[in-house]
Amino acid sequence: MIIRHGTIGARFRLVANRSPIQSTTTTVRLSPITRCDRISTTFLRSPSRFILDRGIHSNTGNMSSTTDISSTAHSAESASEASSSIASSDAVQEATTASKEEQSSDAQQKEEEKRLPPLKGAEFRAYNRLAEHMDVFHAHFRTSWNALWAAACAGNSKGKASSRGGRSIVNDGLAFISQLEIHHNIEETYIFPILARRMPEFRTDGKGGKGAAELLQQHREIHDGMEGMRKYLRACRDGEKELDMPTLKTQMENWGSVLWKHLDQEVETLGAENMRKYWTIEEIRRIPM
Repeated sequence: MIIRHGTIGARFRLVANRSPIQSTTTTVRLSPITRCDRISTTFLRSPSRFILDRGIHSNTGNMSSTTDISSTAHSAESASEASSSIASSDAVQEATTASKEEQSSDAQQKEEEKRLPPLKGAEFRAYNRLAEHMDVFHAHFRTSWNALWAAACAGNSKGKASSRGGRSIVNDGLAFISQLEIHHNIEETYIFPILARRMPEFRTDGKGGKGAAELLQQHREIHDGMEGMRKYLRACRDGEKELDMPTLKTQMENWGSVLWKHLDQEVETLGAENMRKYWTIEEIRRIPM
């Protein structure tokens, strides 16, 4: 009996020592995407379940990362557009400010001119010095032009340049052109460069083109007319052509209007009221004329 009980006890102990199949209770927290709270599930350990759970969290992380990248790119693009808009706005504002400053400067200059006291006596003559000297030369050119013009308008037929009257007209015309050409060369070489330092009315673009001041452009037009008239008078002098008064008149008409405009405008530009804007009396005295 004792042995049997021992056997039974041994068997009992053997059975009792065996490990029974245990179940495991695991709490799974699903991704926020499912919008569920905790769900408790009792199941046997399975690798596939952990893989599934890991995949859910991995996908959630990837979606979050993608959303962050997209949001960052959108923010960068918005910042770039905002920066471009601000830069454009600043450029417009600067241009507007510059335009207002320029208008204000012009208005201020005009206001200062209005406040300048009138010139009288010796002061006016000092400022008007260059205009008076220039008008002396221009008066000579007006006289010479009027004499040639009268001869051209009076003659109705062709005449010989070898005759006394013909030779006088040809020689007077060539002398007039030569003197006017020398006068312009002196102006452009010695006088205009000094005046151009402060006065835009005498500035040149260095090429004799449209960028030059109006007075300089007038010189070019006058010279073109002079050259045509000189060729004709030389041909008459050399016997290549007969002196024809209507032809001479046509030659003078080609550049007469610009010449007379220039003679008046140049003197006016050198007048006292304009010169006082740029020079002092002492500076005007040192300008050669």
